[in-house]
Amino acid sequence: MPPVIDHKKCVKCGYCAQICPLDVIKIEVRGKEKKTVIKYPEECWHCRACEKDCPVKAIHMRYPLSHLMLHMKPDGGKH
Repeated sequence: MPPVIDHKKCVKCGYCAQICPLDVIKIEVRGKEKKTVIKYPEECWHCRACEKDCPVKAIHMRYPLSHLMLHMKPDGGKH
């Protein structure tokens, strides 16, 4: 699952696109309009570089279920 951009907060500075190691995020320019887009969502490694370095905190990560699973002890986690 790709990062999520809050377009209300995004100032379209392009820093996220510059620091993404896999070029997942792009700035699209159409005429005078600029928009930050997740161009290649399936390529995201969830490194969080975009989330951590966004100057206006307009990006948050949406993790796949496999990334959210916690390690459970065989006895169901009871001590």
